[in-house]
Amino acid sequence: MSNPITPITEDDIANFLVNTPDFFDRHAQLLSSVRIVSPHGQRAVSLQERQADMLREKIRALEHRMMEMIRNGSDNAVLADRLHRWAQSLLILQQPADLPAAIVAEIQHHFMVPQVALRVWRVADKFQKKSFAQNISEEVKHFTRELAAPYCGANAEFEAVQWLAHPHEAQSVALLPLRHNTAPWTDPAENATAADSIGLLVLASPDPQRFHPSMGTDVLTRIAELAAAALVRLQ
Repeated sequence: MSNPITPITEDDIANFLVNTPDFFDRHAQLLSSVRIVSPHGQRAVSLQERQADMLREKIRALEHRMMEMIRNGSDNAVLADRLHRWAQSLLILQQPADLPAAIVAEIQHHFMVPQVALRVWRVADKFQKKSFAQNISEEVKHFTRELAAPYCGANAEFEAVQWLAHPHEAQSVALLPLRHNTAPWTDPAENATAADSIGLLVLASPDPQRFHPSMGTDVLTRIAELAAAALVRLQ
């Protein structure tokens, strides 16, 4: 009895074509005669047309990726420019007592944050009665010391949110701990434990998604570092 012939499968054909790259050199007419269904409709196209379609799709994907990279680069440039202008606005101030209000107003202006509040402690005696040094509980100070990085997320009825003009409108917040003596070449977590807090910056929005846990905090960290450095003049 003869052995049954094993049927040829699609995988067998595919493997043969992959392992025989010169097949279409010897049978070039198949490239134009074989018809396959186009993914963009039910019309039949040749292998060459299908290959061209695949190439166009790959080019479109690369174009989209390039545009996304350009868009991200543009966004980063805009943020860098805003941070630069905000820092400039602090450097030109002559009176230290004007710094807290300027920090708040300029963040709202340059970064389009609906509500911002700031409180500073460990200030010189002559600044103790200023509004920026009032209504600061020990609980807030302890909370700030425990923040190793900016908090971004829902407003969980934080006490510091009450510093805002309209606390009930704050759906999402960013809480930025302010510290002195932070070394930029060390790990931020190490800085958080090595330097005591001197203030807390509150950014708030009625948009629940404006500040969220998965957002990047590089710019917020820079804002906190620059604000803390500027507020040294209040000590």
